[in-house]
Amino acid sequence: MIKTVLPLSMIISMRFLGLFLVLPVISVYALQMENATTTLVGIVVGGYALTQMIFQVPFGFMSDKFGRKGTIIAGLLIFALGSIICAISSDIYTLLFGRFLQGAGAIGAVVTAMIGDLVIEEKRAKAMALMGGSIAMSFALAMVLGPTIGAWAGVSTLFWFTTFLALISIVILITKVPNPPKIVHEYHKKSSTKEILLNQNLTRMHITNFLQKSLMTFAFMIIPIVLTKDFAWELGELWKVYIPAMIAGVLAMGPAAVFAEKKGKFKEVLLAGIVLFLISYLIIGASESATLFIVGVVVFFAGFNMHEPIMQSLATKYAKVHQKGFVLGVFNSFGYFGTFLGGLLGGIFLDQMDISQITYIIAIICVLWLVLMATLPNPKNMKTLYLNIDEVKKDNFSSLSNMDEINEWYINETENIIIIKYNALETDEDKITSLLSE
Repeated sequence: MIKTVLPLSMIISMRFLGLFLVLPVISVYALQMENATTTLVGIVVGGYALTQMIFQVPFGFMSDKFGRKGTIIAGLLIFALGSIICAISSDIYTLLFGRFLQGAGAIGAVVTAMIGDLVIEEKRAKAMALMGGSIAMSFALAMVLGPTIGAWAGVSTLFWFTTFLALISIVILITKVPNPPKIVHEYHKKSSTKEILLNQNLTRMHITNFLQKSLMTFAFMIIPIVLTKDFAWELGELWKVYIPAMIAGVLAMGPAAVFAEKKGKFKEVLLAGIVLFLISYLIIGASESATLFIVGVVVFFAGFNMHEPIMQSLATKYAKVHQKGFVLGVFNSFGYFGTFLGGLLGGIFLDQMDISQITYIIAIICVLWLVLMATLPNPKNMKTLYLNIDEVKKDNFSSLSNMDEINEWYINETENIIIIKYNALETDEDKITSLLSE
């Protein structure tokens, strides 16, 4: 599993590293450009997420229909081009265009779906957690490298480095990632697009991704501005807040992922993260010193890193094999819309309100968020059965579609096996095997 997942995790983590590297410093950098306003700076911070939102579903759909690898390569090339434009930009509008183009290479859902293709069900949670953990580690690493490299070599250097990471990712994809197996699926309960979009569990996850990313982008909007303007910090000193935030995030991430994946307590971890978001913004809003402000930031990133490794894994548990690209495309679109809106509204609100007023609004949103997520059920106790097609009767496959205990079944033609996902509380392996052997 590690050999399969590691190259894909490297690809997605390097892409996110490129995006995250500039987040700690880009608001201050963009504010100094020609024609810059706080509203435009807010769009620069979260602008890439607008095109991510627009292209997530088309990229996911294309990968379902035409293949994962080619879709990922196209996305990485677009991302690299956008990074180059950002690196050579000298005014706010060119930088904004480059950020939009960076986001247009929307491959996040495609990579996640490809992991789902390549990894068996029992190990898929670990694989998703590994990918989520690699993204969280990229985030933590970027919090240190971004301000350090940006202060030493300039923010444009960060964009050139991002271009390099995108091109290296293409090489890894071509040379190290196997082709997904050919899957044939048949369902008696085929879900329409409308039914997928109205799935209550997925809707809660979409809203969670939206709100989490909104708060994250707003945090990156205000952290460098408050520290440099209100507390007279230099750009090169921002590591003093991001290093403790990184440490807190890493310490929170491991236990949270284990508790969610091993114990099946996904909802509880999500609720704990939301509570930390609520506390963090109340602290930030009440801060009259840099020390208290940093405490609020550290609490926020602890909550953020509790969420990040498990969210995509949890979303995939509510999707069937033929839906993963589309479902994850929608899921990521909500997240990127949150990223865009967090930057946009952050820039507008900073012109109209002080931070304490904004944080009280965020606190109210977090309380409502807690109420919404309290009704989210943890995933059912599903198990997966793998049978060699030559050892069972193919004529009996249709009978699986009449069993309510069967969540889904499909055929992996590449490996000549049938995969059956069933509710372990309602049936067992022997009953299913007997049915197919009669």
